[in-house]
Amino acid sequence: MIADNLRAFLGQLDEAGELRTVGAPVSVDREIAEVADRCMKSPGGGPALLFEHPTLDDGTASPVPVGINLFGSMRRMEIALGVDDLDRIGQRIAELLKTKVPEGWRQKLAMFSQLTEVAKYPPRRQRGTPPCQEVVVRGPDVDMSRLPIITCWPGDGGPYITLPQVVSQDPRSGVQNVGMYRVQVLERALLAMHWQRHKVGAAHWREMARRGESMPVAIVLGGDPASIYSASAPLPPNIDEYIFAGFLRRKPVRLAKAVTNDLLVPAEAEIVIECHIDPSEPLVMEGPFGDHTGFYSLADEYPGVHVDAVTMRERPVYPTTIVGRPPMEDYYLGHGTERIFLPLLQLTVPEIVDYHMPAVGIFHNLVFVSIDKQFPGQAWKVMNALWGMGLMSLAKLIVVVDKDVNVRDPEEAWWVVLNNIDPERDTRFTMGPIDVLDHASRAFTYGSKMGIDATTKWKEEGFHREWPTKIVMDDETKARVDAMWSALDIPLASQR
Repeated sequence: MIADNLRAFLGQLDEAGELRTVGAPVSVDREIAEVADRCMKSPGGGPALLFEHPTLDDGTASPVPVGINLFGSMRRMEIALGVDDLDRIGQRIAELLKTKVPEGWRQKLAMFSQLTEVAKYPPRRQRGTPPCQEVVVRGPDVDMSRLPIITCWPGDGGPYITLPQVVSQDPRSGVQNVGMYRVQVLERALLAMHWQRHKVGAAHWREMARRGESMPVAIVLGGDPASIYSASAPLPPNIDEYIFAGFLRRKPVRLAKAVTNDLLVPAEAEIVIECHIDPSEPLVMEGPFGDHTGFYSLADEYPGVHVDAVTMRERPVYPTTIVGRPPMEDYYLGHGTERIFLPLLQLTVPEIVDYHMPAVGIFHNLVFVSIDKQFPGQAWKVMNALWGMGLMSLAKLIVVVDKDVNVRDPEEAWWVVLNNIDPERDTRFTMGPIDVLDHASRAFTYGSKMGIDATTKWKEEGFHREWPTKIVMDDETKARVDAMWSALDIPLASQR
């Protein structure tokens, strides 16, 4: 079962042996980040951490504990999303996509139960004072330095909020969007919002600036783990992240109206920072920031965000993360997206069998794709289709292999690729949008991409030699050796 709030999620992690509580004082200035980085880079992602006594920049102890690396393992992602295998969520989506208009009354009755379940997903309004507004700090009493907001790396421009749900509203449709964007603390009540130009929140801000209207923003910390994850998911602009979180939870997310604006925020959040952006003001300098590429992203101009109020639980927990040279916690969040959204890729590109974005590829630099090849040139068709889909358009390198290749094992995938390609014949280049954080592209957000066709080649593709078969032991021999293995007394760490 998915927890209803962050503290319940922490309880689940503790019960599963996935949480380590740190009682010693540890500074929010790089020390928490260094401890977390060592854990994240240990086998399997290391433990989740709860720092009970973080030390603020002025040397005083914060009464607000810091949770970090909460999603940083396969097991913790499964606990967060209430499954024993992340592929099960993708299977649920696949079943919904297969639903067709039924003909008989029995089928209609069966479908009705599905529709009833879907009807439960839209968020519901909280009555009375929500937990996230048990404490309200307004106006001159707001001081962001009293929250244990961490500074991650020595070259960072300052402390950063790194695991938020940033809520904004489309001024045309009124539909809310929830995104996960880094937010720098500049002053007691002034922040800098890192809205990349491809993001929905940035589109809302551009439209509000065009109208000359003040833009309300809510920065949510905590809540149920499905909502935290959904903020990071690459959903289409017209899909409400909290409806998607409800789908994952199998029950609605409870929302409450913010104190100083009309945005709706998770009632079970730990902390909500209510803000506004004045479009008449000049942009502010944000950064540098040690980013998920493993390099610092340079300082640049972004919208300044004024804090109007901070609401919170009476005893909140501050959730955060760090990014940097992989592997890091964000790899596991990205892996969840990879598994959950496979059926949506297959809906548009049905020949896709599986895909994988390895940690070293930092999501958008490398994508392995296996396909059920049925005709010559199909690998190129798949690449072009993927480059035309949402954030997959930012993929720098797409490698296509046959369906029998386990793309979730990068060593196996590269072994097949390096054996199967003729570099000149099987490599193509194209131009297109590039991730904002790519420091090597020839222009900001624009550059080249590469596709590699590592599938078995057909004669129509100019290959007239005999293609070899893989070396694989026969099942009968493997079964006989399996039966005698314990008697052989040969210790092995693993068997292939």
